[in-house]
Amino acid sequence: MKNVLCAAALSALATVTLTPPALADDHKDKPAATAEVITPQVKTRDLTGTFGGQRVNYRATIGETILTDDKGKQEAVIVTTSYVKSPRDTSRPVFFMYNGGPGSGSVWLQMGAFGPKRVAIPSDARDDGAPPYPLLDNPDSLLDVADLVFIDPPGTGFSYLTQGTDPKKYYGLREDAKAVAQVIRRWINDNGRWNSPKYLGGESYGTTRTAMVARELEGGTYNDVGLNGLILVSTILDFALREPTPGNELAYVVTLPNMAAAAWFHGKAEAPSVEAIAEEARKFAIGPYATALLKGQDLPAAERASVRAELSRLTGLSEQYLENAELRVTSQRFYKELLRDRGLTIGRLDARYTGKDYDNAGETPDADPSFYGIDAGYTAAINAWSRESLGFKTDREYQSIGMVGQHWNWSLGSGWNRNAYLNVAPFIGQAMRQNSQLRVFNAQGWYDFATPFFGAEYSLNRVGIPQDRITLKYYDAGHMMYVRDEDRRQLSQDVRAFIRDR
Repeated sequence: MKNVLCAAALSALATVTLTPPALADDHKDKPAATAEVITPQVKTRDLTGTFGGQRVNYRATIGETILTDDKGKQEAVIVTTSYVKSPRDTSRPVFFMYNGGPGSGSVWLQMGAFGPKRVAIPSDARDDGAPPYPLLDNPDSLLDVADLVFIDPPGTGFSYLTQGTDPKKYYGLREDAKAVAQVIRRWINDNGRWNSPKYLGGESYGTTRTAMVARELEGGTYNDVGLNGLILVSTILDFALREPTPGNELAYVVTLPNMAAAAWFHGKAEAPSVEAIAEEARKFAIGPYATALLKGQDLPAAERASVRAELSRLTGLSEQYLENAELRVTSQRFYKELLRDRGLTIGRLDARYTGKDYDNAGETPDADPSFYGIDAGYTAAINAWSRESLGFKTDREYQSIGMVGQHWNWSLGSGWNRNAYLNVAPFIGQAMRQNSQLRVFNAQGWYDFATPFFGAEYSLNRVGIPQDRITLKYYDAGHMMYVRDEDRRQLSQDVRAFIRDR
């Protein structure tokens, strides 16, 4: 969401705590105001719960980690929320995780999937409505197999940059990864967990972050932090697959199976199952469809007609519409067009959700019903849990989705930048080649347009990535597959098995 999510509404201004400026004064000899020294806040609670069928005593800790520059100036205050089994067992795995955006706090994975508490929202793609939203024990938490550390990177959640800190030092692919890696090293050191098995993972842009942080942790000559596994939820590694622009045909290719899955779900395409139509669409997309698109204006009329007919069968769109779109339908247009005859739009993060626009005439939706259908419940849950249950004190607003991405440095250096070809998947391949026991778990929802499942498959089967250590799993929901009760349980079981199988 998030978590991408992962995702469309990935923006609201990141909170920065400001020290009030000194009042105007005529006394020239008055000493200049100095920045307030921040003392890290740490709150703990000892709790008990049943997870994976096991009764677990654990300590919940929400605390601040202060990052400084080379001269000791406090620059960033990073909030982590950890859940550690009591008594502490250093042989237990530790799972470090975060969400995406960039700009998203860890609320989605923490309160939706893996934390010891979760917010109850409708499981069947209905709107979450108005409060109160029940905060429930989460038996699907992974606390029975691993200690959990949720990280809110700079500018997300309750984390913030101090007054005078240049955002360029923290808001970027490499800059963000360096900060998160530093927080992880600090947590490992402070908690005596250097020899514990370690797992790293995130959702949506959090998977991009995972590739970058793994590079930071395992790529140094000294002080390497060995990793046992990378857990990717709703993966985006190759950004050329995400943004269809004139001349970039690959984005249309990897999105087609999502369109087929959504059409099947809403009764616009026929197949025995979502798995079956997804496989049909994969073969067509990478074969005849990709070939037709690459031929451009040299595509023969007969071949065009054949491709158009099959494209119509798979997507549920009319041949006339597909012809008008030159066989290239953007996701935004698809959300509006698929159920236009019913006066409905479908969701980007989760195509199971439907919404009703102001009118039915436009070519793109007014908003994403799969985001506004869940956001209020998650925001309420993380604030209630952090402030009221764990006792965290702050006047800052929790940034579940912040505007950090507007300031993001997408450059990887050496001439690479987002507008050229941004692909971090090679960093995962490098980490796996240099760590013979590093494994990758990838979770995708069939109905997720923010990070299409075929795009994740494409990214992870490129040359240089060992295929025998990659696990792919699929779920009957979208970007945050855990909003569906059955998929949350299945995701938990799958990740639990992955951690145990080391």
